[in-house]
Amino acid sequence: MTKKYNISVEATLEVIGGKWKPVILCHLMNGKKRTGELKRLIPKITQKMLTQQLRELEHDGIINRIVYNQVPPKVEYELSTYGNSLREILHSLCIWGEHHIERTYGDAKNYLEDSILNQ
Repeated sequence: MTKKYNISVEATLEVIGGKWKPVILCHLMNGKKRTGELKRLIPKITQKMLTQQLRELEHDGIINRIVYNQVPPKVEYELSTYGNSLREILHSLCIWGEHHIERTYGDAKNYLEDSILNQ
């Protein structure tokens, strides 16, 4: 059976929706990251969930998994060319979120992690 969407945003959310995928992608917009780096940047995500989300994003062609042939093994993740096409959308989500924080709580600097503000 052919898949049907009621509206095209459903297709977008099917690939990048959920609690963690947009957060992972926003961090990868700033360059390649190792799994441990992503875990430190997103402390509330479990290792199992991070691995699952990375696999799904790789399967959908949104990120590249780069394996270096060395001991100990080294793996990095980066946005793929296709994933880079989401850059504007992700940036807009970040800007909107910052405005929402300011509107709801006040100065965003008081509510965002320092690591995010310094990027």
